[in-house]
Amino acid sequence: MKCEIEFLPVGDASKAGDAIVVRYGEPDAYELMLVDGGTLDTGDAIVEHLRQQFGPAVTLSHVVLTHSDSDHASGLRKVLEEVPTTNLWLHVPWLHAAETLHLFGDKRWTAAGLANAIKGEYGIVSDILDLARDKGCAVYFPDQGSQIGPFTVLAPNRATYNHLLPQFDRTPAPDQAAIEAVNMWIGKRTLLAKLFELASKGAEKWTTETWESERLRDGGVTSASNESSLILYADHGVGNRLLLTGDAGINALWWAIGYAKANALPLQNFNFVQVPHHGSRRNVGPAVLDALLGPKEPAATNRFAAFVSAPKDDSSHPRKIVLNAFMRRGGRVVITQGAKKVHWGGFPARAGYVNAVATAFSSTVEEYD
Repeated sequence: MKCEIEFLPVGDASKAGDAIVVRYGEPDAYELMLVDGGTLDTGDAIVEHLRQQFGPAVTLSHVVLTHSDSDHASGLRKVLEEVPTTNLWLHVPWLHAAETLHLFGDKRWTAAGLANAIKGEYGIVSDILDLARDKGCAVYFPDQGSQIGPFTVLAPNRATYNHLLPQFDRTPAPDQAAIEAVNMWIGKRTLLAKLFELASKGAEKWTTETWESERLRDGGVTSASNESSLILYADHGVGNRLLLTGDAGINALWWAIGYAKANALPLQNFNFVQVPHHGSRRNVGPAVLDALLGPKEPAATNRFAAFVSAPKDDSSHPRKIVLNAFMRRGGRVVITQGAKKVHWGGFPARAGYVNAVATAFSSTVEEYD
């Protein structure tokens, strides 16, 4: 099976997001899939792109929302309004209220009350769900092992999602003891952490790095919502192994690796990999990259394409320390930065597209604080 993956530009400055069009099958018999819809403005651009490239009567076999953050979800409203879609795959946070009631700190919650409180914080997801139902689109929970078009969901499973949900920024406070009892405490971002992040912008410290001396560290922490991102895996023969990661962090990547190994799904020899969370240094580390992609190589090999979705004017994403780490493990790194970037995956190149320029190894990188 041929599998083309095209990243569309999303946002500007610090407003990152994802919108990925997947075409799979053969040039004369293919299906289309959309993974995430970016920001509100991205929705119109996605619809225009689909009609321009695939005809005015274009349809989508699958639409996938990797996680419920607005920079991945907002544009899907326009897509579902304008483009006939057969299947929608997404987590609906409030539908997990009854299963997660015991993990919230306030023991006065009822399942119905908790569901209403959570739903009130996820208006975009609610709009998407209503649109899908109005349009006759089938809606599915994307559990670990689910098959979505050419992909298998590696993570998270339902139990993991349930334990992450109370730790999302927009859900009521969790029962920390109940969460820690299953060793899955990711933690909410505190106001102090947000203020520190704002104060740190523009004050980046830099250091030198060589091919042999990697400064990226293990132990980075991202939000629980990011850790709930779907990780999508496809293996369609030699030279056609693909991985989409959304905003997944180190925990989610380890869960995906564990599932892949338990189910004899081969890793490392990828042809295409999405760099998680727009190239954030908190979402990857040397150990998990070694397990996922293979160990560091003595010189650049460009064994696989590594795409990064990042706005054109974002000074903090992607991190050079992360891009170097992917290059060390065989990646040819390509950054969107306001332009469409496509991995042809066996499909013929379209008119008007030119070869993407790969990012060079950086001898100066951000310090890992």
